[in-house]
Amino acid sequence: MSKVLFVTSSLFGENSKSREIAREVVKVLRDADPRAEIVRRDVNAVPHLSGGELQALMAPAESRSDRQAELVSRADQLIAEVEAADTIVVAAPMYNFSISSPLKAWIDHIARAGRTFRYTASGPEGLLKNKKVVVVASRGGSYTGAAKAMDFQEPYLRAMFGFLGLTDVTFIHVESQAISADAAKEGMALARRKVNEMFPVALAA
Repeated sequence: MSKVLFVTSSLFGENSKSREIAREVVKVLRDADPRAEIVRRDVNAVPHLSGGELQALMAPAESRSDRQAELVSRADQLIAEVEAADTIVVAAPMYNFSISSPLKAWIDHIARAGRTFRYTASGPEGLLKNKKVVVVASRGGSYTGAAKAMDFQEPYLRAMFGFLGLTDVTFIHVESQAISADAAKEGMALARRKVNEMFPVALAA
């Protein structure tokens, strides 16, 4: 039985285009493995990392206060969800050329030295290995050609996931959502075509 972690991060909730396409990715994964366990994590409920939480994470376990232990436990749960997953599906809208702040908060919680990465004599090593990541990246515009220089969404996520050992990462772009109704419709169609290319067996089943 496979385990899928479905991470959503849009402020638009059920009206999110990234969530809509990512939900279709999760569906075909479940169709391919009906016994798959799906864990859903809406990171809008994840608080931004605070100074108090950072101090708690840095404190030795035996010296943490009850409040510090509670803060660490919350981050531990987020990390455990990632560690347990075989596939991670991330719905990631672009805000101001990058990712949403809730998604950044989730990354800040799961990036922990000694747990999800470590420093070695030859440099940092990611510890979240042998997992597949599918990122559904929605954007209001189209980031090809010269506009690609303004895309800090995909490069950041590739770099951050790679730092944590998540190197098998596929992006499905949902572009042109704010240009016009026709462009938005075409952007959704192209994203669905990409899903079909990725999972032809599951979709044909």
